[in-house]
Amino acid sequence: MLGLTEPKQNFAGGRTIVELTNSVLPTIAQRAASVDESNTFVGENYALLKESGLVRAGVPIELGGLGAEVPELSEMLKSIARACGSTALAFSMHTHQVAIPAWRWRHQKVAAVEPLLRRVASEQIILLSSGGSDWIGGSGKAMKVDGGYRITARKRFTSGAAAGNILMTGAVYEEQDGARSVIHFGVPMASPEVSIEDTWRTLGMRGTGSNDVIIENLFVPDASVAFSRSAGQWHPVFQVIGMIAFPLIYAVYLGVAESARDIAVKMVRSKANSDHVIGLAGRMETSLRAAQIAHRWMLEVVARNEPSAETVNEVMIGRSLVARHAIEVTELAMEVAGGAAFYRENGLERCFRDIQGARYHPMQPGAQAQYAGSFALGLPTEKIF
Repeated sequence: MLGLTEPKQNFAGGRTIVELTNSVLPTIAQRAASVDESNTFVGENYALLKESGLVRAGVPIELGGLGAEVPELSEMLKSIARACGSTALAFSMHTHQVAIPAWRWRHQKVAAVEPLLRRVASEQIILLSSGGSDWIGGSGKAMKVDGGYRITARKRFTSGAAAGNILMTGAVYEEQDGARSVIHFGVPMASPEVSIEDTWRTLGMRGTGSNDVIIENLFVPDASVAFSRSAGQWHPVFQVIGMIAFPLIYAVYLGVAESARDIAVKMVRSKANSDHVIGLAGRMETSLRAAQIAHRWMLEVVARNEPSAETVNEVMIGRSLVARHAIEVTELAMEVAGGAAFYRENGLERCFRDIQGARYHPMQPGAQAQYAGSFALGLPTEKIF
C-alpha cells in the first residue's frame, strides 16, 4: 500500500497534505525502476513535488507554507519511500533543512530564519544538505579576508544537488593559535564558484543524485554567517539538527522496509507455503514492528521540544534501532520471496539495495554506542559523534 491514510489539517488549494502526497505517488512509483536502472537523478519527481506544493510542506502556515511538523512530514516521506526510495531520501534532505528553521522559528523565536522560510514558501526553492560531509567535525576551509571569508571545499553526499538552489553548509576556520571553529552559511548553487562533480555510482539509492559539490574560492560576507561553533564538539544548534533531521531521514528507510515486506507478502500469499516460509514471514513482521516502534519513539522524543544531549542520545538510539531492524526486514523479505526476489522486475532487490544506506548516516553504530554508554555512565559526550 503506497498512500497515507490518516486525516490531516493542512491544506494547499483545498487539498490536505495527505491528498497532495497520494496524488504524486503513482507517477513516482512508475518511474522508480527506470531511474534506478539508468542511474539518473529523480529530477522529474522534484518538478512534481514542486507542482504539488509539498516543497513548502514544512514551512509554517503563517509564513506561507502548509504548516506540517515532524510527525506529518515523516509520514509524507515514508509514503514517498514506499513508491521510490531515492526520491524520498533526496527529498528528506530538503525537508529537514526546512523543518529545522521552522522549529527554531516556532519554539525559539529565531527571527533570522524567517526570510529563508518565506522564500521556500513563495519561490519553492530547494534546500540542500551537506550533512554527510559536514557533521560535527566540519569540512572544507574558510580563510578570513576583508569583510568575510573565502571558502574552498568539496561537499560529498549532496543529495539532490542538481535540483538545489541553496546548499546549507559550513567550513572550518583555523586561528593562528591552532583553534578550529566551523562557520555555517548558505551557498547559492548558481554561483560561478560552485560546481557539481558527477560521483554518484552506488549500490543503492541510485536516483538521489548525491554528487559532490565543489566550492572554489567563494566569498561569504560576515553578515551571511548564520553561526559559528567549535569544530568537533556538539553545539546547541546541532542538538536541534539531531532532534529534527534523523526522524525524517529514517522515516525513509522505514518506508523502504515496509515496501519490501508488502512485496514479499504479495509474492507468496497465494502459494502453499512451508512452515519455514511462514516462520520467516513471522520474523519479518516482528522486525518490522520493532523498526516502527523505534521510529515512533524518535517522534515521541521530538514531541518533547527539548533539544539537549539527552535528546540526541534518545534519537540516535532510535536511529540505530530503525536501521538495524529495517535492514533485517529487507533481508527476511528476500528469503520469504525466495529465488523470485533475485529478479529486478519485482522491486524487492531494489529495496534490498536501497536499505543499505541506513548504515551510513550519523551517528553510525560505533559512535552511537559510545555516546549512549558515556551518557549512561555520566561521562562527557560533547566530543562523541
